[in-house]
Amino acid sequence: MGAPSDKSVTLGLVVLLAGAISIGLAAPLVKLSEMGPQAIGFWRMALAVPAALLWMVFDRDPPRREGQPSGWKRYLFLVLPGLLFAGDLASWHAGIKITTAANATFLANLQPVFVVLGAWLLFGETITRRFLIAAGLAVGGAALMSSANVTIAPERLPGDALSMLTAVWYGAYILAVRQARAFASTGTVIAWTCAVSAPVLLVVALGFGETLLPPTQADWWPLIALALGIQIIGQGGVAFGLGRVPAQIASLVILVQPVVAAIAGWLMFGEALVAIQYFGASLVLAGVYLAQRRARAVASRPLADAGGDG
Repeated sequence: MGAPSDKSVTLGLVVLLAGAISIGLAAPLVKLSEMGPQAIGFWRMALAVPAALLWMVFDRDPPRREGQPSGWKRYLFLVLPGLLFAGDLASWHAGIKITTAANATFLANLQPVFVVLGAWLLFGETITRRFLIAAGLAVGGAALMSSANVTIAPERLPGDALSMLTAVWYGAYILAVRQARAFASTGTVIAWTCAVSAPVLLVVALGFGETLLPPTQADWWPLIALALGIQIIGQGGVAFGLGRVPAQIASLVILVQPVVAAIAGWLMFGEALVAIQYFGASLVLAGVYLAQRRARAVASRPLADAGGDG
């Protein structure tokens, strides 16, 4: 199939950006919950299952249909995003308990590196000079946003390793969702992701010995917000966008998350930013702007020149 139309890419970018902004509120919501981090991950996915199934039933979003895998391959492509996302949440939550939040954020935001390599090797998506500039700005800006509090200490190395693993998990998840969206609707991909991730995270939470039930009724609200606002709206927006936007460009747009998280932390918890973090945020936004211009430029090319960017 050729490159998507300019209108389709624009819609994909808008929804992708909205989803990324929603996901940026995940960390503050996790902070509001009194539960263990792995149990939070379980409830985030489990509570999202009914809404995801409803979305799947009524979803009329057509996939890109670059090929229709059959038999076990079809189910593998639908199961894989859920397994990868469970690994992402488990390693992120475990790592952040060992290392600092700044270290974990910085290392997890390296996911575009792995997405670019995977998109190039697996899908033949070209890497242009303009994209490399956008990637440098966005990743560098994300690094600066964390740099004010990043520390190097031997006792934190296991947590740092888990946070780096988070970047690998999430990068692989983006590529897996892109592959699934070639033949499945957004609702289908999200429903499978939630249904597969929930039992895996349940086992992880039990393995960590965490209490599964919230201590009070009020503690259900952050979990419900994570399920509906972050998983359905946020990750749903990402999955929708990946049906229209190249994976490497999507990985940069998603980097708007730490900017949103920083703003939310300032408004909700009084976590003020220093000058270098403001500068980092401006670099992230500049990189995201260049990335979305790149996506539109690819879509507006003649079909014969579109190459592997679609």
